[in-house]
Amino acid sequence: MLNLRTCAAKLRPLTASQTVKTISQHRPAAPRTFQQIRCYSAPVAAEPFLSGTSSNYVEEMYYAWLENPKSVHKSWDIFFRNANAGAAPGTAYQSPPPLSTSLSMLSQAQFLVQAQPNVDKLVEDHLAVQSLIRAYQVRGHHIAKLDPLGISCVNFDDAPVTVSPNVDLAVFKERLRVLTVGGFYGLDESDLDKVFHLPTTTFIGGNESALPLREIIRRLEMAYCQHIGVEFMFINDLEQCQWIRQKFETPGIMQFTNEEKRTLLARLVRSTRFEEFLHRKWSSEKRFGLEGCEVLIPALKTIIDKSSEKGVDYVIMGMPHRGRLNVLANVIRKELEQIFCQFDSKLEAADEGSGDVKYHLGMYHRRINRVTDRNITLSLVANPSHLEAADPVVQGKTKAEQFYCGDTEGKKVMSILLHGDAAFAGQGIVYETFHLSDLPSYTTHGTVHVVVNNQIGFTTDPRMARSSPYPTDVARVVNAPIFHVNADDPEAVVYVCNVAAEWRSTFHKDVVVDLVCYRRNGHNEMDEPMFTQPLMYKQIRKQKPVLQKYAELLISQGVVNQPEYEEEIAKYDKICEEAHARSKDEKILHIKHWLDSPWPGFFTLDGQPRSMTCPSTGLNEEDLTHIGQVASSVPVEDFTIHGGLSRILKTRGEMVKNRTVDWALAEYMAFGSLLKEGIHIRLSGQDVERGTFSHRHHVLHDQNVDKRTCIPMNHLWPNQAPYTVCNSSLSEYGVLGFELGFAMASPNALVLWEAQFGDFHNTAQCIIDQFICPGQAKWVRQNGIVLLLPHGMEGMGPEHSSARPERFLQMCNDDPDVFPKLDDFDVRQLYDCNWIVVNCSTPANFFHVLRRQILLPFRKPLIIFTPKSLLRHPEARSSFDDMLPGTHFLRVIPDGGPAAQSPEQVKRVLFCTGKVYYDLTRERKARQMEADVAITRVEQLSPFPFDLLQREAEKYPAAELVWCQEEHKNQGYYDYVKPRLRTTINRAKPVWYAGREPAAAPATGNKKTHLTELQRLLDTAFNLDAFKDLA
Repeated sequence: MLNLRTCAAKLRPLTASQTVKTISQHRPAAPRTFQQIRCYSAPVAAEPFLSGTSSNYVEEMYYAWLENPKSVHKSWDIFFRNANAGAAPGTAYQSPPPLSTSLSMLSQAQFLVQAQPNVDKLVEDHLAVQSLIRAYQVRGHHIAKLDPLGISCVNFDDAPVTVSPNVDLAVFKERLRVLTVGGFYGLDESDLDKVFHLPTTTFIGGNESALPLREIIRRLEMAYCQHIGVEFMFINDLEQCQWIRQKFETPGIMQFTNEEKRTLLARLVRSTRFEEFLHRKWSSEKRFGLEGCEVLIPALKTIIDKSSEKGVDYVIMGMPHRGRLNVLANVIRKELEQIFCQFDSKLEAADEGSGDVKYHLGMYHRRINRVTDRNITLSLVANPSHLEAADPVVQGKTKAEQFYCGDTEGKKVMSILLHGDAAFAGQGIVYETFHLSDLPSYTTHGTVHVVVNNQIGFTTDPRMARSSPYPTDVARVVNAPIFHVNADDPEAVVYVCNVAAEWRSTFHKDVVVDLVCYRRNGHNEMDEPMFTQPLMYKQIRKQKPVLQKYAELLISQGVVNQPEYEEEIAKYDKICEEAHARSKDEKILHIKHWLDSPWPGFFTLDGQPRSMTCPSTGLNEEDLTHIGQVASSVPVEDFTIHGGLSRILKTRGEMVKNRTVDWALAEYMAFGSLLKEGIHIRLSGQDVERGTFSHRHHVLHDQNVDKRTCIPMNHLWPNQAPYTVCNSSLSEYGVLGFELGFAMASPNALVLWEAQFGDFHNTAQCIIDQFICPGQAKWVRQNGIVLLLPHGMEGMGPEHSSARPERFLQMCNDDPDVFPKLDDFDVRQLYDCNWIVVNCSTPANFFHVLRRQILLPFRKPLIIFTPKSLLRHPEARSSFDDMLPGTHFLRVIPDGGPAAQSPEQVKRVLFCTGKVYYDLTRERKARQMEADVAITRVEQLSPFPFDLLQREAEKYPAAELVWCQEEHKNQGYYDYVKPRLRTTINRAKPVWYAGREPAAAPATGNKKTHLTELQRLLDTAFNLDAFKDLA
């Protein structure tokens, strides 16, 4: 038990020359400003009132007084002030003055307090030290020596200061002006040798709980202002902040064994000599080398080693082009001859597709990690030149791999993302991806981000490229710690990467490693950087390579000698030369060797589909009825749903009894049947759980219990696959990229992304243009992702009308001028196309196309223009008969009315797709022209159904052929359909157009104009003389 004398001694200043006995480093549970120190300078026996149980009371009073002097009686206030000022407890006590005491007598009674040294100064000095420590923790990174070139720092004008054991207060008063608001917080030269008690929020003391101010400053400088800058004090979690402080403040924590140093040197040798070898052999080739940041290779290998040690066995990586070949060679361990043969311009491509440049290719490899002796699988995702576009794709693939192996906490599968400094700050997709990091259906339980900070973006200086001090400031929005490190200090880099991997393993949250380096060459090897950064590149020309610096350091330390170092270089050079010799034997380039997401067992051994047929996509009536019954009920007891939803479910139940389905029920049938077959289904997008148009209702909400939900789809069958339906963040680019990555992982899943409105895919155009459309051609990588894009001209204005079908059709790879001659026409055509584009007009066809997506023996992206008004249109219903065994998706739906019975009498055939069919049939009926005009629906637009439309055209020999659409003429389908329809009929007839006139906007914002335009196109479609003068 501490007595009062002990408590009072805590606040006395201690000089370095005094002998101080400190208590154990184990601190009390409740954080207090000062540490308790026992002082035996006065005999306790002389103060009998401090013995026994009274000491407990006095101590509690003392702590109350420390918190607030006004909280205790005035007599106790005087007593504690006197005791802390140095008076013995016996003389410190002053009797309380009587009530009649005058003010002058009261001040006389307190003379002892005023006569003693100023205790407030002691408290202020300790608080100043605490504030000083906090200032280093918050802002020390601003004056750390992070730039290997020494030409810039965060504010571009604050020169770094060298730390020596002799702290000069004059220097640091100016230096701390950068760190603190009030300079040195009132501390003086005379305070440098005073010993101060350390707060619980620092670990600089090691086993000591008090240090002289001079040593406190020195240790803080060593922890926060050398080659590592730590940004973490914005994190609002005390445990996480303490964890980081302990990792960087503990004295002597950054120690390496000689063996670890030799391993680091060997990795630097491989990284550096690989780039030098490529430069010697192919000096005029673009390769986007790593020169200036060779330490990236040891950094990545350290993260992988530490993660493997913590239990990770699958690492998925994404990165830009700089350093990619080096990462493939020295991290993924791609065979060197496979890399070197990519430089041979005479190599022939053996696989289908157009391929991609070598610094965009991906890779998948499983090997033993030599450090941990555990199996590790590494996948580097292929990517386009669009910087950061691969970020959400990597996260989606990581989430999928975690899902399929039951890794709910991210302990087995993790992602590493590499970034450039300019792109990390400039590309909005970085922010979108960060905001997925902690969402339940999107989290990958922590990503390690490594920024290769060249301090330049192509030719643009940082001060022109971002408004924030660092390129990494975007990471602060998700409380990710940011570790800046000078890339010319390999040991600091490796230490930081170890900490980053441990952070991810401990807290399962994102972390950023900022490798502050330089780019020795231009943007590519052919570029001249001196045009725009002359001073920077003069300094770079003088800069000693990091390998040379580190080798000299280790030789001086006696860790290695010069012959050993030279032998390590010669050994790797020989490996490269032998691989180069073997690469000359390669005559054929196999793109499949660079596949980043193989699907073992799905294809034959040579990568071909196991068949070229598709079974019927129909279902037996029992399954249809069962799914319909679950879809129209609440499979959980004591669950109260909204009254309006009860009516919806009742309507569904009645439809099931009548053996009919609407759009929502058809979707339910397709999903439910695939779940029974073990196919995982994942539907994501904005508000998809309910559906933008309040038609889906796949997640039911209890009206009486907060956050209690039910997903009936997961209550269909005993051993069904899980169904994931998740509202996404309000992001298109990031979320579509994520779902694309999820679909990459396995062919046995139906992954769908629904846009809130079709035109919302505009902001995800990069994923569509660079990944979905050409992905198989560039990277021999199939993907079965489904895009649901609500589309239709319904008078809702220019923004929520068109899903821009013309864009998707323009990017289809079929030839408009060639009638395909194929066996197994429909399936072979699907296999040859780059994606499938459909616009269904019936719920049954929607049901079939979703099921066909999985039952096909290969995978293609599927673009579906989904309806809005048809969701509740009374005629947009399908019978169970259209969904039974033996039925399938109808690429074309012919006219089934009077026109089809007397085809020779038909004067005009209207070809159309989607919702406009219902407008046309209504108008035809009103005009009583069912026998004169046939209406043929083209349900699958791409690949174009040449064979079926040829049959339709031949069926009506005397009829005019008209393409009718509700979209404007320069939009929609006309420009795609017309040449193909002409090819179908050998250009024997013209193909006329009935639809809206060309326009800049997708639709009018005026309701009356919308209706006028609709009536005009209907008039054109049914006026049999409309094209007479044009023939």
